[in-house]
Amino acid sequence: MPRKKKSETEKVKEGNVESTVGSSKEVKEEKMSAAKIEELKKRIEEKAKELEFKVKIKEDINLDDVERPKEELLVSLEEYVKSGIHLGTKVITEQMRPYVYKRRADGLAVFNTSIIDKKLRLLASMLSKYSPESIIVTGKREASWKALKAFSKATGIRVFTKKYPAGIITNPNLEEFFEPKLTFVVDPWLDKNPISDALIVNIPIVALCDTNNLLSNADLIVPCNNKSNKSIGLIFWILAKQYNKMRKIETTIPPLSEFTGE
Repeated sequence: MPRKKKSETEKVKEGNVESTVGSSKEVKEEKMSAAKIEELKKRIEEKAKELEFKVKIKEDINLDDVERPKEELLVSLEEYVKSGIHLGTKVITEQMRPYVYKRRADGLAVFNTSIIDKKLRLLASMLSKYSPESIIVTGKREASWKALKAFSKATGIRVFTKKYPAGIITNPNLEEFFEPKLTFVVDPWLDKNPISDALIVNIPIVALCDTNNLLSNADLIVPCNNKSNKSIGLIFWILAKQYNKMRKIETTIPPLSEFTGE
């Protein structure tokens, strides 16, 4: 049979259908293009963040910020700087000024790493004169909790994180009462209660002190960044190694990552 000719109306309908199909394809292609653009944007943003992070790391371990020591250190200068142990705050108390090397362009104080190292040696030597049962270490700041737990695990020294039990060394009526011979605090400002108790029973007090700390009542201080888990972790890792070495305690020291939590 001969093909029936399409009417003008049918042609218009078909044209409309084709036009609609074509439009749908274009819309889909546009959506796909938009999705690809969005995906590309995300990738670029991720790369930018990664690059920014790498740049920040390089800035944080910029050795131009620190005074180069002349003597051998307990760990490398790079290790100290990487932990941020040398970075103080923008506030410098009069008592902490002698330990500051300079201010950075952003206003942060920078500690003298040689002094930090010497003070850590002195502290390790002082701690080694006492048995693990004779020392308590307290750290109310959360950034110190993992370091203190790892330190206790490595040395057997008693530590108190979070809340210090009031009267534990001053009230004989308490079941947990004991008599330490030295108190070690992570931050004199936050750890005021153990310092007060130590003063009551008249035992030595040692402390980690940042540029904004006051030094009253401390027998020995280590100038350092006492607010960062990396800095505090490195300090207690060094002290654990030195303490066990000086007291000839044969035990495996956990890796640095266990002290810093990273």
